[in-house]
Amino acid sequence: MRRLLLANGRVVNEGRIREVDLLIAGGRLERIGGGPVPPGADVVDLEGLHVLPGLIDDQVHFREPGMTHKATIASESLAAICGGVTSYLDMPNNAPPCVDRTALAAKKAVAARTSYANYGFYLGATNSNLEEIRSVTHSQACAIKVFMGASTGNMLVDDERVLEAIFGSATLPIATHCEDSPLIWEAERRARALYGEDVPMREHANIRCAEACYRSSSRAVALAQGHGARLHVLHLSTARELELFEPGPIEGKLITAEACVHHLWFDDSRYADLGARIKCNPAIKTADDRAALIAAVNRDVIDVLATDHAPHTAEEKAHTYFDAPSGLPLVQHMLLMLLEQHKRGVFSLETIVAKTAHNPALLFGIEDRGFIREGYIADLAVIDLDSSTRVDRDQIRYKCGWSPLEGVRLRSAVVMTVLGGEIVFDRGAVAPKPTGAELVFAPR
Repeated sequence: MRRLLLANGRVVNEGRIREVDLLIAGGRLERIGGGPVPPGADVVDLEGLHVLPGLIDDQVHFREPGMTHKATIASESLAAICGGVTSYLDMPNNAPPCVDRTALAAKKAVAARTSYANYGFYLGATNSNLEEIRSVTHSQACAIKVFMGASTGNMLVDDERVLEAIFGSATLPIATHCEDSPLIWEAERRARALYGEDVPMREHANIRCAEACYRSSSRAVALAQGHGARLHVLHLSTARELELFEPGPIEGKLITAEACVHHLWFDDSRYADLGARIKCNPAIKTADDRAALIAAVNRDVIDVLATDHAPHTAEEKAHTYFDAPSGLPLVQHMLLMLLEQHKRGVFSLETIVAKTAHNPALLFGIEDRGFIREGYIADLAVIDLDSSTRVDRDQIRYKCGWSPLEGVRLRSAVVMTVLGGEIVFDRGAVAPKPTGAELVFAPR
């Protein structure tokens, strides 16, 4: 059995930072702490670098099948491991959408061949696939994704009877995109009347306004409370929505909330220079909203941090407002963005680890991952807080080839990523072939 010893690392795990060695055998953490070096073990001296559990990004759009000119499972999972993200949960708004168990199996088959990171997939809800939602199991999907607001793809669930039935009968967690479509459509009509087709990008935050988010997210929370359902509200973007959620540890919650790194990083002042590059749904909003979201992360009102990684080509993003698609690529740089905020005193390392590794594992019941514990699978990210990373075109791994962070220097670096006990990224060098595994989900 091959053994790997990561020596002299500073392990960030379960609210503590400890200087310990990690002995990995058979893909799992065999020993945390000192002890003899087994004969034949490969030894890597980390010289005080920090070791984190591999990140679990609970919201990505890797675009396969159907939109592989933008991204593929192979390209974006490779970007993920280069950024310390070892597992991801991929959204169902593909072409065709992933709304039945046959489509889930097809996506898994692609990932089994091509994914560089561990993978799980959502089953998408529609107004007409209630029997699929009732029949799907934890062995087939991580959760049910409900678009309670129109976004990329034609998967809006707006039939109140169907929503009641989903929240009343789903056995998997329900994850929602919450925006009120009628409010958005009316705002689009007014914007067209004022500007024609050339609506300024700054209007995105007004068209997809705070009221549209609150009206939908409050409806989702009410449905979950009424049915005792497990609800995870994705990508909160407003201060007002935070009143719907309780602070405290995730273990005691049936209703949880996620924030994405771009809503913690940008505010609406950046539409002036970045335009469609930061056009996303829900929209990036005010500096006050951003500050409230950051505070909510630190108060344990927001439970999970993710990316909503959603690449489009630069050519697509160059269109005018109504034709420029929403979404931006982030999975390679999420950890670095959060570490930059750590440097600014915004988040502790322990908080970053809790929100990007521990809590996603607990929320979705991901077996043996998300923590650095003896017996757990060795998915790890090694970071250097004394180095830096400049986001340039030649550094970007996304198939779309661009990032809204281009030209920014982030004051840390992902040095190494370990996946299932094997080093898959090491100072720029990547594994020659994909070795991602299917995630195993257990009922919570």
